[in-house]
Parts: sequence; structure tokens; C-alpha cells
Amino acid sequence: MKTVILAEKSSQAAAYASSFQKKATVAGNYVIQDSLFDGETVIVHASGHLLGLLQPEEYDPKWKKWSLDHLPIFPENYKYKIQYGKGKQMANIKQQLKEADRIIIATDSDREGENIARSIIRHAGAEKKEMKRLWINSLESNEIRRGFSELLDGKDTYPSYIEAQSREIADWLVGMNLSRLYTIALQKAGIKEGAFSVGRVQTPTLFMIYKRMKEIAAFQEETHYECLARITVTNGTFEAKYQHEFESKQEMKTFISAHGLAAEMPAVIKRFEANENKRELAPRLYSLSDLQRAANAKFKMGAKDTLATVQSLYEAKLLSYPRTDSTVITKNEFAYLKDNLSGYLGILGHTIDKPNLTPRKKYVDDAKVQEHYAIIPTKKVPDQARIAKLNANQQKIYDLVLRRTLAMFEEDFIYDEPTIITDIGGLDFVASGKIIKNLGWKKLEGNTRKKGEPEDKILPMVTVGEAGTAVLATKEKKTTPPKPYTEGTLIAAMKNAGKEVDDAEDKAILKETHGIGTEATRAGVIENLKDRGYITASKNQLAITEKGILLCEAVAGNKMSDVAFTAEWEKYLAKIHKGEGDQDYFLDNIKRFVMEILGTKNEMLQSEGIAERIDAAGDGAVVGACPVCGKEAIIKGSYLQCKDYGEACSFRISRYIARRYLSPEEAKELLARKETKRLSGFKKKDGKSFSTALLLGKDEAGNYAVSFKPFAPSKKKPVRKKIQ
Repeated sequence: MKTVILAEKSSQAAAYASSFQKKATVAGNYVIQDSLFDGETVIVHASGHLLGLLQPEEYDPKWKKWSLDHLPIFPENYKYKIQYGKGKQMANIKQQLKEADRIIIATDSDREGENIARSIIRHAGAEKKEMKRLWINSLESNEIRRGFSELLDGKDTYPSYIEAQSREIADWLVGMNLSRLYTIALQKAGIKEGAFSVGRVQTPTLFMIYKRMKEIAAFQEETHYECLARITVTNGTFEAKYQHEFESKQEMKTFISAHGLAAEMPAVIKRFEANENKRELAPRLYSLSDLQRAANAKFKMGAKDTLATVQSLYEAKLLSYPRTDSTVITKNEFAYLKDNLSGYLGILGHTIDKPNLTPRKKYVDDAKVQEHYAIIPTKKVPDQARIAKLNANQQKIYDLVLRRTLAMFEEDFIYDEPTIITDIGGLDFVASGKIIKNLGWKKLEGNTRKKGEPEDKILPMVTVGEAGTAVLATKEKKTTPPKPYTEGTLIAAMKNAGKEVDDAEDKAILKETHGIGTEATRAGVIENLKDRGYITASKNQLAITEKGILLCEAVAGNKMSDVAFTAEWEKYLAKIHKGEGDQDYFLDNIKRFVMEILGTKNEMLQSEGIAERIDAAGDGAVVGACPVCGKEAIIKGSYLQCKDYGEACSFRISRYIARRYLSPEEAKELLARKETKRLSGFKKKDGKSFSTALLLGKDEAGNYAVSFKPFAPSKKKPVRKKIQ
């Protein structure tokens, strides 16, 4: 009997081989002898996806040309081909699978791992052979041996393959059809930005960034005024606030005058509310999305880099399986973590005086662990020499995961949250804060306060009736716009997309599907948006490009911009995963969706944003007199030029300035006055918007050129003023 073990990559195959009693390398494969297997056993490995769906023109030559007349692209059957450069590797695997009596699928224990293996097996014509499945959460030798001794039946995980294949084909259908639709339609509208890639998850994600950009652009700053008091009593000083905020300086001045408030006044403690012994448990264990967000916030590490780093630590046998959406573990993992607690603590040089050694449901819940548990350290406790060999990113991520895991064993954060009400001139000024009694897990994790939140105020002990003094001041407080997305906050927004949806049914779907995308794919979606020129990243902030804005304006109002609609697909894919859904039904719905969007191509170009772009394009429009020869100046594509540009006249300037097109009206103003009014919508290299006026003049060579008009910086106003 010959057994062939199919691994996903070479490092995985090597980890398996090193866990068995005897191994030898023959023609690039591992030949194994071990009590776990009877007869000949061989480990072969892929290198990720060896097979990919054919391109449209490989089904029908007419589909090579991008034409609206050739849409939709719906092949009768979906065919796969060997990826470029993978033929030799595929031939080796195919030969081994043909000779096998039993196949053990040992690719990554997730949907894509299942897809990689089953696609190869199907291509090799070996799908009718006896099939088993290895399902493990770490690459430690004891976990590998346990997994091979407790193999699942192949049919148990077959639905995961159908789910992944359905997802792959659906993405192909949406991408191939709608990318061509939007590219051609936008070109017809005069937009020349190259190809526009459209994706089932990628485009709704881009639209989230676009909406945030519009919210920031539409933000109107408001100013409020507060009345504060710096109060000094026997045991210290604290700041209190009058609870009403004032809409204008005049309103605040009237209030101060009416109550006879002065710079310094007597104060009396009127009431003290203790709110004692409040408890805060340590945060939940890390899922991949949570870890990506934490690494981005703390280290400015991108989602892709975080995933790659966790994957490398998994392959180094130091962390558990990374592509997980779970934040809990089972009692088995809790038991080994507890047994190794002193070793883990030694890595950090930390001690826990009274560790929590009883599993708590927030962290340990067997019923909630489906395929994989949360990301935690493995049983392998590295010494300092091993940690020193890790690269900088690996050390940071291992430390994050280790601290979050050990926090589960620490004592709770215990504090009082007192409120002090102080009488000043017959008015109540309120102060609230914390009196820390036990830092507990915060000794490990530090303050988990979100960026922008105020530090916890530590209040002194006071007694009711105690007299003190107060120094009063006013404070100007401005509202702030929404913050641009970072990779970390975008990952979180994708996962929690339902929070921004109003419709109750849509909200429920998004909650059930954990938002849009999956733990394994969200980082890749962000990278795709970067690679395709839709977004840029600078100083850990994501900004949408002109090209991204154009696509979002085109999809605005249809289902390609709707995260809830994307989540409906995810919901049905989950049914396929459970063996309850039908692939043909799902793909038929995808085709109907594609046809629906294809039918809106005319309406799409009438949308407000695109209509403005078409007007702005104005190809051939006369916009004034040429400053060189006096003849007509026209718009020609991306240029503002003389009608006789060429040998007859040299006047030509770009009208695409700082990632923004000049409209015909703006071009007219520039030619007539040699200056425009202040215009908004320009973008710096880092994606940040700015406004400026444009000047038309000559450069050092005597050619006409456009420059930005300098503006004097505005002076900052003081935000705090002592009451006179």
C-alpha cells in the first residue's frame, strides 16, 4: 500500500518529515518510515496554487478584445491550467498521486488549503482514491504526530473545497466582466486612467475608503467653549468642568458675568461618589484581524507584513495557526499554557502573584472553536538565544501574542471610579477619574486606551465639606473630522462592516458573516487596492487616489458599492462550507448579478460624479485665447493647448495638476486672468488633500507653466484663557 502525503509548501513538508522516525530525500520528495503508516509513504509538496482558471481568450478568441459587445463572459465549463513555471513540479506530484493507494491532504487547514490540494488531485485524475485529511493547529512535532494518528475522512472537508472553488469562480466572473465594463464605459466618458479592476470584495472595501474621504471633505469644524476649574485641596490638585458647553464666546462671557465668576474663587467639596472596586478583565485573545490591527497601531506594521510574520512564526513552531477568526481556545490549549506558564513568564521577566488558573469563558470555550482556535504560543517555549535569532518583526509579533495570552492568567484590573462634585460660586463643577487598586493584566499589556482618548485622571482623596481654592479658565474646543483609515482600522472596519449599516436585516447578515472578506483574504484585498493604483499609504494612513475616486463615483448607488450585498454572498458560501448550499445555485446568482450590472451601464454614466467628470473632460471645448498666438485655446485630453499646437504654436500645458483635472470653466478663468480662485481637491504625494489658487506664467525657459499661489499661514488662536 502506497500513501502519498500532499503538503502545500516545502517548509510544511520538511516539518512533517522531521516529525517521523525515518526520512530520506528521493527526487525532491521525502520517503518516510514510521509506525503511523503501513507500506511505502511519500511526502510531496506544492508551492501554493499550481493551477489557475483560464483567461477569457483561452475559452474563445473573441474574448481577447475588450468590447461591450462581447459581454457577458460566461464559459460553459470552468477550466484550469498549470501556472507558468510550475509544470515540472506538477508532473512530479501527478506521478506520485497516480501511484498512490491512499492520499492524505496535508495542505493548510483552511478553505484555500483544501482548494489547492483538491484542484491538484482532480487535475491528476486521482479524486476517486481513498482520501484522508490532516487537520492541525501548529507544526510542532507532537501536534503533527497527533494529527496523523487522528486523520479525518476526506469527505468531511470536501465542502470546504466546493466553497473555495465557488468563491474563486465567482471572483473570476465578477472581475472579468465588470472590470471590462467599467474600463470601457469610463474610457467612453473621456477618462483615460488605464484598466479599472473591479472585485467582489475589493470594490466595496474601496468604497468604504471613498465614503470616509467624503466625510472628511464634508466635515464642518465647530467650536465650543468650556469653563474649567483647577481645584486645590489638602491631598492634591485636580481639574473639574462645568457640564454645559457654550456655543459662542459671547454666551460664555454672559454666563461668567451673570454668576460673578473670577480668576480665583473658594471651592467646597459638595459630593463624593466612590464607585468602588470596578473590574476590567484582560482583552480577548487574538484573532488574525485583531492582531493585524494591534500591530498596525503599535508598530505601523502593514496587514500583509503582519500575516507574513505570523505565518513565519507558525512555520517556526512558535505560534499556532494564523488565519483564524476565533478569539477563544479549548480546555486542551489552556492546560498546556498553564503547564508552561513559568516558562512563558520567564521570557518576559514577569511574575504573576496570584495567577487565574481556572478557565474563564471569555477565553476558553470549546463550543465556540470550530476549525481553529485563537492565535497563541505553542508548547515550544523558546529560550533567549532562540528569540535573539528572530528578526525584528517576528520578535514584536511574538511578544504581542505572548503578552495577550499571559494577560488571561493575570489578575483583573481593579479600580475605583470616583466622581467629585465641587461647589464654586453656587455652580457644580464635576471631575471624574480613577483610583487604581490593582493594575493586574495592565502590567503586561499596558494601557489599552485607544489613540486620542484622554489619559485616566487620578483624583486625590477628598471629604465632603472640605474647603479649597479654584483657579478658573475657559477653553476653546474644536470638533475634529473623522480620521483617515489605517490598514489596521480598515481591517477592523471590514470585519465590523455591519456597524455602519442602518438596515436591520443587512446588519444581521454582516454580523453573521463577520463583515466582508475573510481573515485570510483581507490583507490581500488591501494590497490589491494599492497595486492597482486605487489607494496609497503614507505615514500609516490610507488615501484614495484619483483613479480610486473615479471607480467609486461609477459604482456609487449600485450593488458593487454595497458591503451588505457582498456579505449575502459570504453567507451563502458559508452554507456551501457546511454542505447545505449548492454551487450551481450560487454561481447562477452571480451571473444574474453580473447581468444586472451590465444592464446599468448607461445609467451608471449619468451618476452625478461621472457626469461632472464628463463635463470636466470637455474634449475639444474652446476655453479662451492662446496666450502665445491669440488663436483659440482648447481642451485636448489631459492638456490645455493652442488649437494649432505643433509647428504653428508651442502653447501646451497639462490640465491634470496634483491629481486633479481642471474643468473647462477653471481653464477659462486661468487663461483670462492668469490666475484662478482658490480651488480644492488637489492631492499631495501622500494622498492628503489641499486647496490653492493656480497661477499661469512663464518659467525660466520662457515657456508657459502653471504654479501654486503661495498663501500666508494662518495664526493659531490660544485655546485656554484665564477668567479675568
